[in-house]
Amino acid sequence: MQIKGETSVNKLKLLFVFDKMETPLAERTLVDMCTSSNDWINYMDCVVLIHKLLSDGFICEVPGGDEALYTITPEGRETLANFYINIPRSEREEISRFIKNNSARFRTKQDCKSDYYKNNDGTYTVFLKILAPVQPMLELKFVVPDKKTANNIYKKWDDKAAELYSVVYETLVD
Repeated sequence: MQIKGETSVNKLKLLFVFDKMETPLAERTLVDMCTSSNDWINYMDCVVLIHKLLSDGFICEVPGGDEALYTITPEGRETLANFYINIPRSEREEISRFIKNNSARFRTKQDCKSDYYKNNDGTYTVFLKILAPVQPMLELKFVVPDKKTANNIYKKWDDKAAELYSVVYETLVD
């Protein structure tokens, strides 16, 4: 990776985010973190640079799951180690601080999936899932009487998934 210009610094920022998160990330999670939640990189550049890092071998796709997850490769870590100083110190500190304070929220958002649909009889089926790198850790599917209930469950899933998983696991394993 030649270091010149904003594009190379933005690639390094993405590698830095992967390094600090210490977990595979979905493209949408990475884009959200770098563009919507922060203004580290503009949206279009971020999407293009993720695919450039992938094709250059600095990140790779991790198999499994419903959604492609990416992680930093040894080559990516080596490049980051050699050139991270090119990311302005204030930006490195901002990224580190943000990830320290928000990594759990982004992991949960990425790992917890929910959806619902209307059945022929007017009830709703709600799907809830906690993903792990290789296969889902938990999948729930149940019927509720109305859309309001289905939507309420859908909205709460990200916040309640870990707690529910613990209760189910402890109840069944005990």
